Amino acid sequence: MRLPKYKQSDVIRGLIIYPLGDTIAALILHEFSIYRLLGMMVVGGLIYSLEIPAWFSYINERFTGIGRTLMAMLYFNPLWIARHLVFIFLFTGQVSTIHWSILIIALKSFAVNVPVAFTANYVIQNKLPLRWRFLSSAVFSSLMAIYYALSRVIFK
Repeated sequence: MRLPKYKQSDVIRGLIIYPLGDTIAALILHEFSIYRLLGMMVVGGLIYSLEIPAWFSYINERFTGIGRTLMAMLYFNPLWIARHLVFIFLFTGQVSTIHWSILIIALKSFAVNVPVAFTANYVIQNKLPLRWRFLSSAVFSSLMAIYYALSRVIFK
């Protein structure tokens, strides 16, 4: 896998799109926090905007069809969901809430979501050109961020 490079367009998209979904979830749960918003902006702009396009490029070069879909699902796995929840807890000052039980919530959230995520990832990975995959995935993940944030209440 080549060393990833930040692209300004990906950073801007990550900075805006990922926090948007999380902010919607925070508003639904009456948990809005400017620190959470700013933290998710940093995560989206610095972490997700680098690692997701790099992964998509990697799988694009080595897989086709269902293989690409499965590799995208491999990336957005329960550990990714748990990490996202940990970021939420960190940015809201709920460090004591971070516990191994987050993995159970993430696993349940992932399992329930498999049909939707599989379909969306199939379309993103196999029907869209590589240059549009991060944006499409960011929009889908933003919607999923709402679900992930709510899943800690749903699957608790």
